Amino acid sequence: MQRSSTKVAILFGALLLIVLGAALLSRRTGPAGEESSDSTASTGSSAGSTRAAAAPSNAGGPAQPEERTPKEDVLPMPGCWEGIGEFDKNPSLDNFRQALDAAVGARDRELATYLQERLTELIGGDASRAIQVLDWAEKSTQPELGVYMEALKAATAVHDPKVVERLLKMGEDKGAQLVNRAAAMDTLETQKSLSPANIQRLKAVAMDVSTDSAGWVATRTLGRVMKEDFERTGNFTPYWKELMDLGEKSEDMAVRLLALEMPSYSNPIIGEDSIERLSTIMRTDKERDVREMAAFRLAVTETPEKALEAYRTAFPAEQDECVRWAIFRFAVRAAGARALPLLQQMAAQDPRFVQDYQDFQKLYAEGTVDFARIWLGKQERHQCIMEEGAPH
Repeated sequence: MQRSSTKVAILFGALLLIVLGAALLSRRTGPAGEESSDSTASTGSSAGSTRAAAAPSNAGGPAQPEERTPKEDVLPMPGCWEGIGEFDKNPSLDNFRQALDAAVGARDRELATYLQERLTELIGGDASRAIQVLDWAEKSTQPELGVYMEALKAATAVHDPKVVERLLKMGEDKGAQLVNRAAAMDTLETQKSLSPANIQRLKAVAMDVSTDSAGWVATRTLGRVMKEDFERTGNFTPYWKELMDLGEKSEDMAVRLLALEMPSYSNPIIGEDSIERLSTIMRTDKERDVREMAAFRLAVTETPEKALEAYRTAFPAEQDECVRWAIFRFAVRAAGARALPLLQQMAAQDPRFVQDYQDFQKLYAEGTVDFARIWLGKQERHQCIMEEGAPH
């Protein structure tokens, strides 16, 4: 069974092309194709040596020590478009694209990053300007696409309903390039909240297996807006309901895994109504990483006793050591010392966990309570690391 790490790494690589388009521009050695500072310094040193050799010698006196001309310190200069001064005096969308074309043509990373920041300022809260930039983005490729979308993501206008609608349509457009669709989904992640209808539209993109990386980005955007909304208002249920659906029903393993992972970044308390669904995923999903993630998600719940019962049921039927280890340790996270009788039962079923049970038993006997401290005191005995960096 193939682990998720390879596919997730590929998706992360594709995503980096979206969100860091400007950063793909390689830095020039200097303005107008000048030589590097090392080369300049070396040339200066040679010239100094030549001048010293040509100076008249003091034939009648004692030999004088040869004076060496010190190397001149030459500071590396970033590339710079010759029209940047004029652009700064009168910045506008009309002359922005000329400046960006110059940055791309010169492969000037610093200038592209600077222009991206200026574009955010130019857009500001003006929805018409934001839509103009989206017109450009729809017809562009990298690295220009990344500059446009990252600039818009940081602008106030991205929250305007007209701009949100345009981004959603761009992400839903089956005739568009996947990288452009993914960029639109990514730009929506700075929303403070999403309406129920817009949640459904993002979910539909995520559920469509043909969207590939765009579906993965749509899933992540749902999770990131959930985090923002939850931290401001305590509201996470509408987002979590759809993420749970994705975790159960998506045909794309990377989407299922990410959907279950996203609450990790805000840690809402999962209600009793989610226990059975997560338990089913933990027992039946064909991918080990997804089963591990479901075990983790069960650990942050308002009904730890029900989580323990789910772990008790899943452990004997599970054949993978790493998933068993996830069930074992997350039972501790869910219920603390109350999980020890269950750990003892699991250790009796699988001797590989006897020492783990003894470790946890000793730590709790010493008076440690907090799971983070328990984990710091626990010796690692299994070569199992979850994709998002367990133990949590």
